[in-house]
Amino acid sequence: MSALAYHQDFYGWTQEQAKLLREHRLNELDLENLLEEVESMGKSEKRELESRLEVLLMHLLKWHYQPNFQGKSWELTIREQRAKSIRHLKENPSLKGQLAETFMYAYEDARLWAARETGLSLDIFPDACPWTFEQAIDPVFFPEV
Repeated sequence: MSALAYHQDFYGWTQEQAKLLREHRLNELDLENLLEEVESMGKSEKRELESRLEVLLMHLLKWHYQPNFQGKSWELTIREQRAKSIRHLKENPSLKGQLAETFMYAYEDARLWAARETGLSLDIFPDACPWTFEQAIDPVFFPEV
């Protein structure tokens, strides 16, 4: 399959590239598009971690700023996102090198999301995350009011 197939039949293109790799027919690979896809796979792992942290931080904000609404659903979401974030980092340890930036971006989005979901003013939520990454993923940590 050609590079044109990459745009017309992505699934077919992936199967052909895998076959060429298995058969060590490296000179026939669509290297430009193959490299783009490999890089994209790495970026998706980073986005996955950021998304998990965003949900976690948004629920921690809601937990802290809306104590009257604390419930089992929020608690379980916090626990689930902690577990999935930790597991994702274990499966992708090189993401730890980008953790500070990823955590910061996740908080920025979590803050907006918390304001939207709670109906509270965005100004109520601190500009910078009030918790460290270690606190956020600590299984016993729940922010006090």
